Amino acid sequence: MTWIDRFTDLKDLPTDVSSELAARSRIVSLPTGTRVFEPGQHADNMLLVLSGTVRVQQLSDTGREVFLYRVQAGESCVLTTACMLADEDYSAEGIAETDVDAVVIPGAVFNDLVGRSPVFRNFIFRAYSHRIAGLFGLIDDIVFQRMDVRLAARLLELETGGTIAATHQALSVELGTAREVISRILGEFQRRGWVELARGEIRIIARKGLETLAQSVT
Repeated sequence: MTWIDRFTDLKDLPTDVSSELAARSRIVSLPTGTRVFEPGQHADNMLLVLSGTVRVQQLSDTGREVFLYRVQAGESCVLTTACMLADEDYSAEGIAETDVDAVVIPGAVFNDLVGRSPVFRNFIFRAYSHRIAGLFGLIDDIVFQRMDVRLAARLLELETGGTIAATHQALSVELGTAREVISRILGEFQRRGWVELARGEIRIIARKGLETLAQSVT
């Protein structure tokens, strides 16, 4: 068994192509905080995540970070795919949010297999299409959904044992808004008795209130 068996859409690769892909790729381990790629860097390798999470974010002209998406185990990075297909440099950065194990496929191998292997090509474009759809969903949330609703939903997603270990700044980046906006909304949640705020931590006191808000129609 090779890493290829962990990607369902690659299991139908012909044996010779599968063996070639396994032989010409390599597995790397990246510790938490590693900058996987950055703006202006050329996309030389395709990255498939085996374990862990890579966070992809855009930096504005003012230095503000805007969260775009995460690449989880079993996924590829759509920005890397786009840059490699267009032979362009990265316009965003990728950070290892946890310890990451990933497969590195050199650009020459990527281009070769996209050109001659229908199975590999379908794998790449199916993942690309899925991520693009997700990005449109993010845009829809940012443009049309109230920030308090989005924040309530995100707190419920992050909760572990009634506690969220996240700063106001981290949440603002995640949701694409200013830290002051997050602080104001959290203050209102606390006033309602839904959460209790501490340094670098948010404790959920009344989950039902957050659930009702998160499920509200905007």
